[in-house]
Amino acid sequence: MTDEGKDQDQRDMSPVSRAAERAARQAANRAEREARRQARQAERKGRRADAAAGVLAADPAPAQATSFNILLVGQGMRLGMEAVLFAASLRRHAPDWQGRLIVAEPRPEGAWAGTQTLMPDAIRHALAGFDAEILPFAARHFGASYPYGNKIEALAVLPPHEPFIFFDSDTLVTGPLDRLPFDFSRPSASMRRTGTWPEPPLYGPGYGAIWKSLYDRFGLDYEGSLDRSHPDEHWERYLYFNAGWFFGADAQEFGRRFLDWTLAIRTDPGEALACQKLDVLLDQVALPLVIHALGGGRPGPGLAGLDGDVTCHYRDLPLLYARESDHAVETVEALLRDPRLGPLAEAWEPARKIVLEGVGRNSIRPMFDRRAPLIEGRTRQILKKAGLWLR
Repeated sequence: MTDEGKDQDQRDMSPVSRAAERAARQAANRAEREARRQARQAERKGRRADAAAGVLAADPAPAQATSFNILLVGQGMRLGMEAVLFAASLRRHAPDWQGRLIVAEPRPEGAWAGTQTLMPDAIRHALAGFDAEILPFAARHFGASYPYGNKIEALAVLPPHEPFIFFDSDTLVTGPLDRLPFDFSRPSASMRRTGTWPEPPLYGPGYGAIWKSLYDRFGLDYEGSLDRSHPDEHWERYLYFNAGWFFGADAQEFGRRFLDWTLAIRTDPGEALACQKLDVLLDQVALPLVIHALGGGRPGPGLAGLDGDVTCHYRDLPLLYARESDHAVETVEALLRDPRLGPLAEAWEPARKIVLEGVGRNSIRPMFDRRAPLIEGRTRQILKKAGLWLR
């Protein structure tokens, strides 16, 4: 049967029949994922048996000591496409990673009521092809009023007592993620940040008083959070992260604390935060407190690749071409020209124009000197003025 005939048959099917067909496909995908998971487990058992028998090579490649889950959020076309790029880049650059890749999808209800949150079927199919699981969640507290809260409420879909890493969907895996020396008992998060919060008013309180008020409020050791290599009232002295990635030993415990404390700060910021903006960076205000409370802190040098050559938080395709490495650009171009993703790339305007039609290579990349750090806000303004801001 031709593709045209298949399309016509699909249109002629009743809603009930289409629902049944989707359910059958989903069941088949689940069965296929389960079979792959069991095969991976059998392979790992076989390797352990070989090691016990002394038949492994004398100098094997480094093995991952702990399996962990990866969580993304997939929503609509844009975040769905970004999740596909993450999944494809993970399989390309960390093929030996053995954990679960979970894409949390907010339901169009609760705090997202009246909003189309579901990913298109073609994106769902592509994610399944890269062995990603799509799990729904209901946003009760943030949703459309604070989309960044998705990452907080989505943690509820992860299993308890299992280590996890959350990544913003607009991230590429560009190196062997499975070989990094994670210590999940010591949570941490991205250090690719600038001094965006707080913004101390002219007559106080200052950085120290603002942060100390939060640590005191939640019964935490403020002094133990300080980086004393920086002077008082320098923003880097205080524990502050970008929430583009963070990890911990137990997603449920991490998520409960993250949710409770974020809601508490939003509901009652307190006198020290009275002049502070919380409408965009609320998650990054609460995140250091959660990490510190769970025994974590700044990531060590062994995890530098998460803000370097192992993952790339590019944010938007125009920004990727403006400021990221040649390797990151080559990765996204190879992925979007892969026959498995070609139709999706054609359907997504930023990918079609910036990557497939060469606007990123020919117009955006020559505009910027990447030998010096680029200020993100200024870079966005330049791209918008040139009519090259597509997302």
